Amino acid sequence: MKSMNTQQGERSLGGWRWVALAALTLAAACGQAMEPGVATVSGTDPEVVDEAPETGEVSAAWKSQAPTIVLTASGNIAGAVDQFRLLLGDPLNVIPGQQRSGRREINWDGVPAALTNVDTFPGDFFNSVDPAAPAGRKRGAVFTTPSAGFRVSDNDFADVDPSYGDEFNAFSLPRTFMVAGGTTLDATFRVAGTDIPAHVRGFGVVFSDVDRVGSAKVEYFDKRGRSLGVFAALARSDASGLSFLGVVFDQARVARVRITSGEAALSLGTKDLSAGGTADLVVMDDYLYGEPRRIW
Repeated sequence: MKSMNTQQGERSLGGWRWVALAALTLAAACGQAMEPGVATVSGTDPEVVDEAPETGEVSAAWKSQAPTIVLTASGNIAGAVDQFRLLLGDPLNVIPGQQRSGRREINWDGVPAALTNVDTFPGDFFNSVDPAAPAGRKRGAVFTTPSAGFRVSDNDFADVDPSYGDEFNAFSLPRTFMVAGGTTLDATFRVAGTDIPAHVRGFGVVFSDVDRVGSAKVEYFDKRGRSLGVFAALARSDASGLSFLGVVFDQARVARVRITSGEAALSLGTKDLSAGGTADLVVMDDYLYGEPRRIW
């Protein structure tokens, strides 16, 4: 494949479109009207990336940390998610310890019943350091939030408010995920199954029921806590209500991501924007990220 810095192309992949631009090209994307089922891959975007320069010049400091690929999709996102997997690389790693290549994924569907439909899902569930814990719980991701906690649902949160059963859909059935009592979480990375801090090359998330651009977004940070940019998910474009956002860098440099999923917490009586409420309510499904590599 030709270098991303010299080749610009467009091709059809299973009914969705991707556009590859030079990694350091400033291309307007956020807020544009997008056709249903469209996915785009582009360079950095000054309307989405807080750290991008406001002028037409791209500073050397920004170039050194700019994302290689930003991929957004709505509607039928399956092709975009598969493309993001290719960008992160194979294989899908399922054993603890730092692997030579590949990626990790979380889809919540292996969460036991005792930790489903309650606000006590542990933030370190997917990075157990207990030698006796199963390998599936050693994926190198730890979640924290200033809110009440986390909740995994197998009924689209209809037990929180009955109207939510018609608002949210899962990408990988049946479970979805949310911040209990809030909308923001931080994910940090470890060498899988250990307490060793790590960083990853890219991170992506599936959102469910994004009605307004900007209500669901991800901010990426390096090991020094410097922002690598804020990127917004596209609004839903079909009945499935799914959106995907993923960002890949040229090397492992993402030590933390801050995910914002919606404008208000889900709770009894709080209605979504599309159901007569005043806030856009959003939940999450799959997380995909590069193999966590030790920070030196």
